[in-house]
Amino acid sequence: MKISWQPLDHAGYRASSWFPGLTGVRALAALAVVFFHYGGPVVDRLQGWIAVQLFFVLSGFLITTLALREEDSAGRVSLRGFYVRRVFRIMPVYFLLLGLTALAVTLAGAYRSSRLADAMPFYLVFGNELVDYNTPYPTSWSLGVEEKFYLVWPALLVLTSFARTGRTALRLLLAGGVVTGVLFGALPLAPSQRWAELSVHYCSLVVGCLLGLALHHPRGFAVFRPLTSPAAAVLVALGFGVLQLSVKPLGQRFGGHWQFVVPVYAAGSALLLVAVLAQGPVRRVLSSRPLKFVGDRSYALYLAQTGAAGVTGLVLPTGLGKAVATSGVALLFACGLRRWVELPSIAFGRRLLEKGERAPAAVRQEPARAE
Repeated sequence: MKISWQPLDHAGYRASSWFPGLTGVRALAALAVVFFHYGGPVVDRLQGWIAVQLFFVLSGFLITTLALREEDSAGRVSLRGFYVRRVFRIMPVYFLLLGLTALAVTLAGAYRSSRLADAMPFYLVFGNELVDYNTPYPTSWSLGVEEKFYLVWPALLVLTSFARTGRTALRLLLAGGVVTGVLFGALPLAPSQRWAELSVHYCSLVVGCLLGLALHHPRGFAVFRPLTSPAAAVLVALGFGVLQLSVKPLGQRFGGHWQFVVPVYAAGSALLLVAVLAQGPVRRVLSSRPLKFVGDRSYALYLAQTGAAGVTGLVLPTGLGKAVATSGVALLFACGLRRWVELPSIAFGRRLLEKGERAPAAVRQEPARAE
């Protein structure tokens, strides 16, 4: 396939029905987290823990972009459609793994001593980020953050859709206000406080929302368009690699307050997503078959890593070998979950939505318009 070395134009961006390179970004982010948890000092410099923020930026960008495109094509954002898709995408795997974790811990006689009993009420209502990390289902904390974002942001998009003029500006103002409040309010006042630690994660999500809003508008897209040329994309990807290696030194420069590093990383993640959108060597690598395979299973892989580590920990201590083995076992779990849980659940959700869309169509007296 011939690659155009010109930057992507706005029409081409709006015509793209999917962004293949972003699946590879998701794969690398998931693997970075696993390697951070189990790779030991060998991979400590990479500071893979912060790749969760890349997930957040990606989530904010995709949800905003898909909602804006739905609004353009259908005239509105369907909250019912959004929540049905999210429920059947996230909850089946989440609750299945939670149940299996509870069963394993109970059989080991450690349901209470592991603190899972205390955490369970929070896990059942997605208050995961409020739970002590030292439980048998620790990585699920990020879902608690995302679920609250899902409750607020789509509803704000619906409410602001009633504005006749300045809709994009109003949305940018709302999202920008959140980021400004976190950067100049929560973090400087009390960076080590629990509420400040939690609020910074929403900063990453909203950075993704801001990117989606900007790229959807012609003027906003023009600002970022130079980054979509293949040559610029390579430079951005290399720069992001440098940023990843600089996470630990930046944290030390900020007095050990990692919360100050997160907004910097989120901004770098947003630029990386822009660079991945257009054709070129960066997107070609990130959309390669191996990374696409892992990326399609990254959600289950991310959640299953603790259980996988319990298996590999029987024979391997912490270190690079354990990180590789844990990634492999988690990927095996994820393959099974995708085939027998994720894909059937997503398909069921789609059928549910299609059924709901066909029902009112039967009573219309005028021809249905294509949407």
